Amino acid sequence: MMNYSSEMVMCLFYFFIVFLAGHGASLNCTASCGNRGPDIRFPFRIKDKQPDHCGYPGFDLSCSEDNSTVLKLPTGLSFLIERIDYRHQLIYARAPQGCFQRQRRLNFSLGASHFQIKDSQNDWTLFNCSVSNERSFMYKIPYLSTFNHEVYAVDSSIPTSYSDFLSCTKMYNIYGIPYGMMDEENYVLTMSWSNPTCGSSETECYSSLPHTKDVRRKLLITGVILGFFLFAIVIIALYRAYSNDKTQREYQARVEMFLDDYRSLNPTRYSYADLKRITNQFSDELGQGAYGTVFKGKLTTEIAVAVKLLNNSIGKGEEFINEVGTMARIHHVNVVRLIGFCADGFRRALVYEYLPNDSLQKFISSADSRNHFLGWERLNRVALGIAKGIEYLHQGCDQRILHFDIKPQNILLDNEFNPKIADFGMAKLCSKDKSAISMTTARGTVGYIAPEVFSRNFGNVSYKSDVYSFGMLVLEMVGGRKNVDDTAENGDQIYFPEWIYNLLEKEEDLRFHIDGEEDAKIAKKLAIVGLWCIQWNPAERPSMKTVVQMLEGEGENLTKPPDPFSSSVPKRTSAGHMPARRLHQELAAISEIE
Repeated sequence: MMNYSSEMVMCLFYFFIVFLAGHGASLNCTASCGNRGPDIRFPFRIKDKQPDHCGYPGFDLSCSEDNSTVLKLPTGLSFLIERIDYRHQLIYARAPQGCFQRQRRLNFSLGASHFQIKDSQNDWTLFNCSVSNERSFMYKIPYLSTFNHEVYAVDSSIPTSYSDFLSCTKMYNIYGIPYGMMDEENYVLTMSWSNPTCGSSETECYSSLPHTKDVRRKLLITGVILGFFLFAIVIIALYRAYSNDKTQREYQARVEMFLDDYRSLNPTRYSYADLKRITNQFSDELGQGAYGTVFKGKLTTEIAVAVKLLNNSIGKGEEFINEVGTMARIHHVNVVRLIGFCADGFRRALVYEYLPNDSLQKFISSADSRNHFLGWERLNRVALGIAKGIEYLHQGCDQRILHFDIKPQNILLDNEFNPKIADFGMAKLCSKDKSAISMTTARGTVGYIAPEVFSRNFGNVSYKSDVYSFGMLVLEMVGGRKNVDDTAENGDQIYFPEWIYNLLEKEEDLRFHIDGEEDAKIAKKLAIVGLWCIQWNPAERPSMKTVVQMLEGEGENLTKPPDPFSSSVPKRTSAGHMPARRLHQELAAISEIE
């Protein structure tokens, strides 16, 4: 036994008393809904069965009539909890039989809660079929099916042919549903929870709860009494924990495992020394932009990342704070994932997942080059993926996220050429119930900025401004060139979208690489969608949800949009020549208070 000084003994005794005072409530708070139900303890509590101090706000559970443990989230979703792993902060639960399908939810979201889904989530399209039409990639939804109409779910990312759905009618899309929930009747969902915001330890959480003075006094008295009897046991336990190296290593391994799990849910903070190691002293430069330089790095031998080292001269950190704060809210297959960040003194950097196929700009920079042409089917999938990503930003989060810089350079492509929206340095958060937002300065890149962002004479700034930028991007994909020609002399720049409109009106080919009727249909559909999106009046532009529906269709029923240029620009008589237009018009910018 170690010879502790009297001061050290008193310190340990005081620590033990505080420990018991903070944890005394939890020692008597364990409960369950039934003999086979999981034990419920902090941070959870069963409403109407355990006192308020036994749990933390937002972790309330309830018992059903059959003694099942029920977790009900703010979004209205309910789950039957089968097991709780307190060590790794995991919940294993299933939805009440048929509950999810009967509610016909379009978005499987946990909302503003402490819980996150660990299972891989997918977007689905529902079809109503008059005869049995099941394929290997289709999942029947019995709770929506009737005697002579069967409802199937199809993964929205799987390419399908028209012949697969001859007897079917598309119903609607649902988002974020795990595969297993479609395929298995009693699918067990895995969720994790994040630490309460009151602090890093349970003691801090208890101290933040509304305890009464009587409760604290009783806990303190209980701790003192127990402390006298258990003091010797605590000293022995501390000594053994201190001297047992094997126990320490096992404990450290458990801590590292927890940190690895936590890192997948939240951006990791790196030091500047970490970034130098990850990027091999910033040796592999991928490119440069207005806000900094991007380098390739490796977290491990298998996991590559892109590190954006921000310029110190740009702003006062607004771009960095804006991007980290926005990206931490986003989890979508068509939005680039923020892995971590660095805020080490005056050095700031962002760490993203690495996407090997560079940006979309690389593949649409020349209309005459087949070397980088993606093909019309793939271009359509890319446009649809971008549209779904923007729709998620507008509707999928608690607050609407306006990107304000949608352009080919900010669309990155993964191994399968799936698009991911990047660079949220100009993004702005706003409430979903607001139809317009205020801005003090214009945001975005010339050629993609909506006219109302320059001047309120064209309308209010809203999510329709992102729709305009998306339309410009789609028209650039159709024509394979920039929507303005920077090489034009005397300030007259070729306004490419109007040329596209003239070709569409004359029913001429929209691009050099149209080899057949199917290619022509896709090119025409993309052109129509793009022209609808760039209407000068924001009210005439479709929402991104409507754009997604337009891109998912075949295109035959799309209505040709009105000429967005008729009121401001005279047209040339020949559709084969691009009309010129001065883009640097005098726009009266209106200064507004943020």
